[in-house]
Formats: sequence, structure tokens, C-alpha cells
Amino acid sequence: MRVSDFPIFTLKDNPSDAEIVSHKLMIRAGLIRKISSGQYSWLPIGMRVLEKFNKSSEVS
Repeated sequence: MRVSDFPIFTLKDNPSDAEIVSHKLMIRAGLIRKISSGQYSWLPIGMRVLEKFNKSSEVS
């Protein structure tokens, strides 16, 4: 699968309800999406980043 075919949805503006910088960046980058008040869902690219982070942080 090409990177250009991968569904990545980004935002140009900061979300109005996000207060923390990392939270704003994760929403703008398309890693997470708000489902309802206080509930977020990992998007496909966000899950991939999370899995790679967990894999790299494991101690052998």
C-alpha cells in the first residue's frame, strides 16, 4: 500500500475543546478522533504509531 493511498485525515485549525498541546497535535495530525465527550478513538495511522512506540519501548 502506498502512503498516498493511506487514509490520513488532518486538520488545519486547532480544535476548540483541546487544551493540552499534545492533545491538539494528536487531533490535528489525525492520530485520534473524538467520539463523544471524553471518549476518543485511535485512527489507523495512530494505531500504527502506538504499536511502533510500544514495540520500540519494550525491553529485551
